Amino acid sequence: MTAPYPPIDPYDHGMLDTGDGNLIYWETCGNPEGKPALVVHGGPGSGCSTGPRKSFDPERYRIILFDQRGCGRSTPHAADPTTDMALNTTEHLIADMELLREHLGVDRWLLFGGSWGSTLSLAYAERYPERVSEIVLASVTSTRRHEIDWLYRGSGRFFPEAWQRFRDGVPEADRDGDLLAAYARLMEHPDPDVRSKAATDWCAWEDAVLSAEPNGAPHPYGGRPPRAMLALVRICSHYFSHAAWLEEGQLIRDAGRLAGIPGVLIHGRLDISGPLDTAWELAHAWPGAELVVIEDAGHKGSAAMSEAVYAAFDRFAKR
Repeated sequence: MTAPYPPIDPYDHGMLDTGDGNLIYWETCGNPEGKPALVVHGGPGSGCSTGPRKSFDPERYRIILFDQRGCGRSTPHAADPTTDMALNTTEHLIADMELLREHLGVDRWLLFGGSWGSTLSLAYAERYPERVSEIVLASVTSTRRHEIDWLYRGSGRFFPEAWQRFRDGVPEADRDGDLLAAYARLMEHPDPDVRSKAATDWCAWEDAVLSAEPNGAPHPYGGRPPRAMLALVRICSHYFSHAAWLEEGQLIRDAGRLAGIPGVLIHGRLDISGPLDTAWELAHAWPGAELVVIEDAGHKGSAAMSEAVYAAFDRFAKR
């Protein structure tokens, strides 16, 4: 289904100077006096899109979007091999979000994140719970090592031929070791053809895992423009080979810090890339969180999943 509100353009936008050479693109839409809501995009490295602008009531919400470091309109861009990835970690992103909040004069905001965006939203909210009014998460992940291992190895049981191609995309000496670290090294290779092939191989695997889902675009990873694809894979492999610099299980372990923050977790029963158990565990660890399971949805969502997201926004707009 389409979003419930018509397309809108930002009423303001800019580049946030982080002080370490990075400039973060941000934009605001809707009602400048409305309830602040921050859209935290996935990937990591996907960049923000125009779609979420239409998901919120523009009369009641001040909708804030931003491109995380290295992607979208933020600079320097991760597709540029000279961009220093040491300055792109979860800690940097949390700090960028807090700097953006201060820059825009927001006291508290609703967080909306999907997939990696749910991980980053949780990490920020557990650090700054007093700055978060509500949280809506879709296709919930917490980027634990066993979640990463499932996505890039375990789920190959369903797609063995595609996983074999993914495994064969790295040098033979690396195929029985850490595939994600091997891809991260390929994305730092001086030869642009090596980087391009690694990005293509990575995205082919991501698309394969999503291929059994009944809804959504057929090639959400491989269909990206080359520059966006290079940035996405360079950032993804960098983050996931380091387990996002999070202690194993810390986001679910520390979910008690979210007590008092209303949360809605919306997850598809058919999600192979990010199975339901993470959302289930988080819902039980977070006092006051509500889990909504969508029977016909996978990681890419469905009309019913979108309806559940819109319903949460409508409910929270009244608070």
